[in-house]
Amino acid sequence: MKFLVADDSSTMRRIIVNSLNALGHTDIVEAEDGAEALKNTTGVDFILTDWNMPNMDGLTFVKAVREKDKKTPIVMITTEAAKDDVITAIKNGVTNYIVKPFTMDTLKAKLEKIIK
Repeated sequence: MKFLVADDSSTMRRIIVNSLNALGHTDIVEAEDGAEALKNTTGVDFILTDWNMPNMDGLTFVKAVREKDKKTPIVMITTEAAKDDVITAIKNGVTNYIVKPFTMDTLKAKLEKIIK
């Protein structure tokens, strides 16, 4: 299973990638923003994206992906915790939502729920 991790913070990308590796997922592509991520969606089975990024934010990225691909699971991992933000993300095609900071157990639970 190939993952795409999009986050402008290299530290956060490293945390997510390390967590995925610990869960047995090692085929991972990284992107610093939504624009770069959009160029790397080919062959990806699962997308993890931040909301707040330069050039193209995560919500715009999700909308762009959903124009062509309705099936690939997308999890938004963000500091945006307001109920309205969660609803907006889900209405625009996010499969699930994780609020930062998060634990590996939270990530594992969300992934397992979607993958099964």
